[in-house]
Amino acid sequence: MGRGVPSPLVSWQAMIPIPYALDALNFLAADVRNLFGPFVNVFLVTGRHWTQTDVGLVTTAGGLIGIALQTPIGAFIDVTRAKRGVIVLTMAAMTVAAALIFARPTFWPIAIALSILAIAGDAFAPAVSALTLGLVKREQLARRLGRNSAFDHGGNIAIALLAGAVGYAFSQRAVFLMVPAFAALTSAAVLAIPADAINHDRARDLAANGKTQGTAAGYRVLFETRPLMIFALCAFLFHFANAPLLPLVGQKLALEFPKEATAMMSFCVVAAQGVMLPIAILVGRNADGWGRRPIFLVAFAVLPIRAALYTLSDDAFWLIGVQLLDGVGAGIYGALAPLLIADVMRGTGRYNLAQGAVATTMGIGASVSALFAGEMVDHFGYSVSFLALSAAAAVAFLVFVGFMPETREEEAGARGGGEGVMIEAAGGE
Repeated sequence: MGRGVPSPLVSWQAMIPIPYALDALNFLAADVRNLFGPFVNVFLVTGRHWTQTDVGLVTTAGGLIGIALQTPIGAFIDVTRAKRGVIVLTMAAMTVAAALIFARPTFWPIAIALSILAIAGDAFAPAVSALTLGLVKREQLARRLGRNSAFDHGGNIAIALLAGAVGYAFSQRAVFLMVPAFAALTSAAVLAIPADAINHDRARDLAANGKTQGTAAGYRVLFETRPLMIFALCAFLFHFANAPLLPLVGQKLALEFPKEATAMMSFCVVAAQGVMLPIAILVGRNADGWGRRPIFLVAFAVLPIRAALYTLSDDAFWLIGVQLLDGVGAGIYGALAPLLIADVMRGTGRYNLAQGAVATTMGIGASVSALFAGEMVDHFGYSVSFLALSAAAAVAFLVFVGFMPETREEEAGARGGGEGVMIEAAGGE
């Protein structure tokens, strides 16, 4: 190509402002990721007639593989400068997983596909958070993370409606053929962000008080940061209680309305995501003013109530109505967790490592609870399972109330950086 003539990639990137590229990335990636999860669960139970225990087994197995790699992947994202490439690779992996589920919906291919999904999911979320941290200034971070979350939920709504229509018109299995198209669009969105626009020191939170630190902290910083450890425990309990709820509700609806199984699951997703979208915007705009702790308390309080309410009726309208509460709890968690982790890891250079560590505890909780809930339903029924999950959610709330400090910079600074909230990079400048 002649000198002075821009390449097609440069021209393309210049046409799309970075904020809009991030919006598209979050919207389209939500489409890819939300075509799995509960849709796979409902497909296996109602379309392939798997038992709850079998579904829990493959879900747990895939989750455990992802758990083993979550923290190392976070550490890799801290140091790699190919963060856009990581996202493209995750999209390719999810396409392979979708092809396996569509072509060979038997035990071992499904187990392999779910393992691939777990590993891809390990890399995707921290890579997007790292990109965001590397592209925006600190004072803009809360709003930008809230906006990321809002576009993610908007994508979930769009794909749930589309998947419901495809599943109803064709088959539950046909839904997975949508993945390659959305994966390609997601890859295009991330490549629209210029590589040289990313501040890689800021992307790993290697800055405190506006100054880049010389050296990242050692791995022991994870265990020395007390608020991070408390939050990781709360995340474990929250996801142990929350992860099985939507699949269980989807199964109840699918068993009552087998022809409309995918459409019913879509209604559940849309109901929750429709609430999550404004919640994410609200959190992004007010997290700096209100603080992190009081907003998070709402999320942890809503979850046990929601789980218990599912036991009161099997009516489809009631179940979908209760699912709206998922929009409050999960909406707050998704928008605020990356910001809280950025608070407690500021200046350490280990932001993505910490995200991986917290995601590991989340994954353990979600994977173990999938098998737990399956066994509970098979032996004691849906109501007992919902009540057991409600009790776990109540414990999460009590731990957060009793032990989790405020992490907003002003209040952390007022305590003199107590409890490890403001940690200088160990061994750094």
